[in-house]
Amino acid sequence: MRTLTTLQADDVRSAVAAADRRTGLHFAVYAGPVQGPRRHFAERMHAALGADAAVSVLILLDTGARAMEIVTGEEARRRIPDRDCRMIAMSMAHAFSKGDLVGGLVGGIEALADRSMG
Repeated sequence: MRTLTTLQADDVRSAVAAADRRTGLHFAVYAGPVQGPRRHFAERMHAALGADAAVSVLILLDTGARAMEIVTGEEARRRIPDRDCRMIAMSMAHAFSKGDLVGGLVGGIEALADRSMG
């Protein structure tokens, strides 16, 4: 998985900021290497969000393994059930498989935000 250009990273940050404003949840994206088991690493990163963790959605892209995790806090999970996260993750993975990393991320963030609104 390649890294993002500055312009692409700006597009992802804009999508995150828009989702935050629209939903009241906190969205975060990590794309990089993972140390240890991917899910455990993602859960530790999510917990590191501190007071925001309960209302947070973390999208983790393991660039080494070409894999992804979505972790939701307690309040975020009430609004975005795990089954919806799995479906959105599949859609994101489809975009990634076609080489559209930014489109997959932005589309996934928007879909998670939409789902959280009911």
